[in-house]
Amino acid sequence: MSSHLEYGHDRVALITGTSSGFGLLTALKLAGQGFKVIATMRDLSRKGELVQQAEQAGILKQLHLMTMDVTDSDSIETAISSVHETFGRIDVLVNNAGFAIGGFIEEISMPEWRRQMETNFFGLVAVTTAVLPIMREQQSGTIINVGSVSGLSGFPGYAPYAASKFAVEGFSESLRHEMSPYGIRVVLIEPGSFRTPIWGKGMEQIRRKEDSPYKARLDAVLRYSKHTAETAPDPSQVANLIGRITEMKAPRLRYPIGKGTRILILGKTLLPWKWLERIIAKELR
Repeated sequence: MSSHLEYGHDRVALITGTSSGFGLLTALKLAGQGFKVIATMRDLSRKGELVQQAEQAGILKQLHLMTMDVTDSDSIETAISSVHETFGRIDVLVNNAGFAIGGFIEEISMPEWRRQMETNFFGLVAVTTAVLPIMREQQSGTIINVGSVSGLSGFPGYAPYAASKFAVEGFSESLRHEMSPYGIRVVLIEPGSFRTPIWGKGMEQIRRKEDSPYKARLDAVLRYSKHTAETAPDPSQVANLIGRITEMKAPRLRYPIGKGTRILILGKTLLPWKWLERIIAKELR
């Protein structure tokens, strides 16, 4: 049997940002479900942990590692074309690549704002746009955008990250309307805090001036973030949810997941803004 026919029987999943965190765990989960997983990352030298875990689980043959930088249109085009030529289809796209920049707004430079949006939002849009013609011709597909609870409620000290995730929310809503006639499902995962490297990296990316007027409040935000990260649940919960969504015939648009996410959504919907503001300020004292 030719490899193309063989691949034709397998569902193909493309995942961005698979070197760590949700991306790595989702690649392992979907490979375990029998998907051919195109695990992409910006820098393939960081593939070690994914390869090691896939080997241990006996699913390495399901993984196809590929370089893709979501901020580089040539890199996206090359990767998507290669996947389409090799496998002839893409059944699931998981837009996971992202990072967090923190700091108080006055102290964050415009190039940093642009860098945040370039990866977390424009990169997601660019990859999705490249995959849409393939899914539209198939008349099927599932696009899962990894958003965040920060896309539902902006917290002090993480404005660039929140802004990028709010943008993903609006984009996903419009995309879902546009794609429903073509059999393409669009889903948003909205994780709260989980034990992933993003927060450690995010704290390294905090922008602050030595004589900052925001120093005390930023320290409080960092203490809160550090405590939340240390007590956060296992990120495999998110990978398991993505695995379940790929098997659903009619998934809903939003899936909040994680400690406190539903309470926050409920609070934002039902409470007056001033009350919510006071609750968040109290948490950060």
